[in-house]
Amino acid sequence: MNAPSALPLEPNPERLRNPLLRYVLATRPAFLTITLAGCLLGVAIAFNGGVTFNATTAVMTLLLALLAHAGINVLNDYYDHLNGTDAANLDRIFPYTGGSRFIQNGVFTPRQTLAFGLTLFAMAVAGGLWLIAQSGPGLFWIGLAGLFIGWAYSAPPLKLNGRGLGEICVAVGFLLIVAGADYVQRESLSSLPWLAGLPYALLTTNILFINQFPDRGADALAGKRHLVVRLEPEQAARMYALIALAAALVLAAAVAAGALPNRALLSLAAMLPSVSAAWQLMQNCRHPRMLAPAIRGTLLAAHSHAIMLALVLMTENWK
Repeated sequence: MNAPSALPLEPNPERLRNPLLRYVLATRPAFLTITLAGCLLGVAIAFNGGVTFNATTAVMTLLLALLAHAGINVLNDYYDHLNGTDAANLDRIFPYTGGSRFIQNGVFTPRQTLAFGLTLFAMAVAGGLWLIAQSGPGLFWIGLAGLFIGWAYSAPPLKLNGRGLGEICVAVGFLLIVAGADYVQRESLSSLPWLAGLPYALLTTNILFINQFPDRGADALAGKRHLVVRLEPEQAARMYALIALAAALVLAAAVAAGALPNRALLSLAAMLPSVSAAWQLMQNCRHPRMLAPAIRGTLLAAHSHAIMLALVLMTENWK
């Protein structure tokens, strides 16, 4: 199959003559904000627990988490080039699905993409060693697990997303962001960020899940057997709704158990865009080019929930 031609808004060498802009956009920065939201939530959980806020380590946590996420995005582009899925993707909705298009449209070579992704990983590791020295050895294992999951998601020989494990990778990976941000502030392990961060992690998982609908045909051709490929579109659409419902139920259970304050239920309202997105997905699961509004709603739900819950936790003790 011939590679599809570039869509009008996609990157190309002529439009991206500025080298700095090229490298920034290659990280898919529009998706990095979900990491910022997770870090904010982790810091808020620690603050709500009476931990004194440390601005220096909080900012460093955010920068390193963004570097790691950026590196994962760039490496994912490289490995999806190798397996051919991005080149074969005819139903992509840029900028949400189908990769950054930097390799396919000739902005970066595959070798440049790989080198950039590894450089971002190396920077995250170097900064992480400093942060571990400031906060404690538990962060080593949290960071190591996060980087490993990010690499194994798309890199051979594991290629976990292609084996139907991508959703688990995303849920665990973003839960690690919340737990890591909490650990850096608390300087010890706690069970609360794992529980309080789970709804956010599930909503973020749905970002991956819905993005796989436009990529379904190309992924199947490339041998990627994730859940959206394995299931019929209608079945997969129902699974999206179940993941969103699970996020709401976990939050309600955490409040009922007393792990989160009653006001945390306000963040249920932030999940409402998932309801509309689920309905749109049910209607258009076989028409992936019509899913852009549902994808935007999914992104809005994940971001809004994390930010609203963080605000609730940070202001809980205000008089």
